[in-house]
Amino acid sequence: MNVRPIDLGNNISFFDIFDMGMEKRTGTYVIHDKSLTIIETSASPSVRYIVDGLKKLNINPKDIQYIIVTHIHLDHAGGAGLLVKECPNAKVVVHPKGARHLIDPTRLIAGARAVYGESFDELFNPILPIPEDRILIKHDRETIQLENRVLTFYDSPGHANHHFSIHDSGSNGIFTGDTCGIYYQDISEFDFYLPTTSPNQFNPEAMLDSIGKFESLNVNHIYFGHFGMSNQPTDVYSKVRKWLPIFVDTAEEVYNKYETKDVKQLTNEISEQLFKKIKTYLTENHIPDNHNVYDIIKLDVDICSMGLVDYLIKREGIK
Repeated sequence: MNVRPIDLGNNISFFDIFDMGMEKRTGTYVIHDKSLTIIETSASPSVRYIVDGLKKLNINPKDIQYIIVTHIHLDHAGGAGLLVKECPNAKVVVHPKGARHLIDPTRLIAGARAVYGESFDELFNPILPIPEDRILIKHDRETIQLENRVLTFYDSPGHANHHFSIHDSGSNGIFTGDTCGIYYQDISEFDFYLPTTSPNQFNPEAMLDSIGKFESLNVNHIYFGHFGMSNQPTDVYSKVRKWLPIFVDTAEEVYNKYETKDVKQLTNEISEQLFKKIKTYLTENHIPDNHNVYDIIKLDVDICSMGLVDYLIKREGIK
């Protein structure tokens, strides 16, 4: 797989890092500044592509000063421990609720093994601990002053409680990780976005609040973890707000059908129903049945359905 850095303007580069061996799944951003900064690492198998991307940008990994992870899910931060070995002068910037899990990833590993089973090793190993002195915690609205821009960190739960998003003054853009959904760039006919509701801290109300926060910043660009940049933030907000209740309502309909809450059965049926609704929408918009995007959407919907079941079980327990 060939890494091809893309110039997004405003001294920001972006390239595919082939998460899960898939194209247009997850990307890494590089902010070109005296304090060179990487945003998002994905899992460890992607680190070799990050190193290759830096080489193609004529960047020595020793010159990287900051590695920022929007949250600690392994497809965003699993490779951070391996990458810091390649970037010996970099600090890893993380949400305060995520720092201890990067220092000691034992619980991260256990949680991911429970979700991914036998596929875990191929997808995520190795997950290396990060020395505490290499960790830099940023709380809500704290900043990092680079030479030519300011990065401001905003607590942005909804997808995860250990999630922040980063406003970049140089581009008036925001790196939203997963809070503002997924951008399916494989669909070239029109811009398509869906929420991502993966386990185990999904909260639709918090997600909408975070999206409202992004909207109030009047940004010009949204930089997604999955996948790439949108210059149409209003369209992003509108489409994620459209699909989020569809996700939750579909899950509730399935959940309420069964008195006995078999998690696997619920997850499978929710995934089937959601995928059917998404496919119907795309078919109506002339996306053919054999389009590559369905492979990624099916994977995402399976994980989203796990999060929806987890959310509904927790919500019922609070009643």
